[in-house]
Amino acid sequence: MSFSANPLSLSVPEPAFESWLRDRGYLEILDQRTSDLHRLSTTTTSSSSSSSATTTSSASIITGGFFISVFSYIGTLLSLFTFNPFSKLTSDDFSGNTPSWTFRFIGSSDSYSFPSSTSQARLRVHENVKRFARNYASLFILFFACSLYHMPLALVGLISCLALWDLFRFWGDRWGLDRYPVFRLSLVRVAQCATAIILFFSNVQMALLCALGVSYAVLILHASFRKLTPIKRATEGGRSK
Repeated sequence: MSFSANPLSLSVPEPAFESWLRDRGYLEILDQRTSDLHRLSTTTTSSSSSSSATTTSSASIITGGFFISVFSYIGTLLSLFTFNPFSKLTSDDFSGNTPSWTFRFIGSSDSYSFPSSTSQARLRVHENVKRFARNYASLFILFFACSLYHMPLALVGLISCLALWDLFRFWGDRWGLDRYPVFRLSLVRVAQCATAIILFFSNVQMALLCALGVSYAVLILHASFRKLTPIKRATEGGRSK
């Protein structure tokens, strides 16, 4: 993407330019810009540290810089679990087509980088969750199926509950329980209690918790490390013709 030449762009304040990028949807440019600024600041810091090596031991400078970087990375990773990644997710994000698993979702080795700051990590997570909502939902179903495969009792319990409610609907229509709402409601409460007992003793909740935990960890790590790639905009294509 290219911007038209504008001499006034040199005087635009940094917060205003970032706000303009957010409002126009150019989050991938904001993401790349944040990485470039962090790389530039890191280079400047390392050069200033090397210039002061004449008065301080170089080994202590390298060791201190290493530990600072490690603690910074750990702090960024821990911050990923302190906010809600689904705060900007809407039902419309599940209505579109599923992005390509190879080209869009996984991408290449250049599609990943460690987030330079907590704000960049949050930006990536919120946007990638919206872009790949259907992919993450498919992964959860896959992990849940794998959990049931490794826990046969939970699989039997889940199938039993589905069969119970299917039989209840079949015999309810056959016996015309709609004409007896009080009796039908009583049977529904009994079926709900039986379902809860079956799910509890078959450890379906453990399979669900395992699938949720693995899915959430994969979502957080992928969404935070995955760079924001440009989205094809139909309006831009129409103007360029």
